Amino acid sequence: MQLVPHLSFNGQCEEAFKFYEQVLAAKITFMAPYPEWPDKTMHATIEVGDRIMHGADAPPEHFKTPQGFSPALATKDTAEAERLFNALAEGGTVQMPLQQTFWASRFGMLTDRYGIPWMINC
Repeated sequence: MQLVPHLSFNGQCEEAFKFYEQVLAAKITFMAPYPEWPDKTMHATIEVGDRIMHGADAPPEHFKTPQGFSPALATKDTAEAERLFNALAEGGTVQMPLQQTFWASRFGMLTDRYGIPWMINC
């Protein structure tokens, strides 16, 4: 069994996945539009390291702001944690600045410009 996160977007899935592809050194492996809504994404898959994540644009009447979860990125490199945090935070909202904690050399929480909450742990 594999647990695969699925992110819902309010019309910006393709843009968000292209951004994640760049920031996370990831690779989009599949992207398909809705047949009746060709400028929006019905399903997308991105590979981040050896993991995958799915995403789609929710039809406007079904979109709900994401809450109650956060994709978590873990790295052992402090500089990489800072790069990831700063890139994802650009145009978004920082809930907890990236900082040293009792469990990590760096930890921070943010919501990116696409409304997706993230945690960075180093």
